[in-house]
Amino acid sequence: MFSNTTKVLIVDDMMTMRKLVSKTCKDIGFQNLVEAADGIQAWEAIQSSSPPIGLVISDWNMPNCSGLDLVKRIRADSRFKNTPFIMVTAEAEQHQVLEAIKSGVDNYVVKPFGKDQLIEKLEAVYKKRGG
Repeated sequence: MFSNTTKVLIVDDMMTMRKLVSKTCKDIGFQNLVEAADGIQAWEAIQSSSPPIGLVISDWNMPNCSGLDLVKRIRADSRFKNTPFIMVTAEAEQHQVLEAIKSGVDNYVVKPFGKDQLIEKLEAVYKKRGG
């Protein structure tokens, strides 16, 4: 599993959802959390973060820059292309899941979700990334 010191970026345009994901991450044991309200803020945080962001948990549907646009931007940049990325969204249609995976998402969580679901997805991503 990811180290509890992994810097986690939580991206969602709804503050209540960011707080819910943050609380879940804290309950799991993560200690270093950063929040962004959209993909533009998230991209700025990724580029300027020290230590580097070690995991992104992002909503799909956001104004200015969607989660899908964000993952494409991350995957296109050699500095960040291997950053683990989990999409959290209400979008559950098969074609949307496939589009997200094709764009580079490591895993996908459909809202609403519980702590156990998130842990399961995190463990799968960690294993996929060679952890």
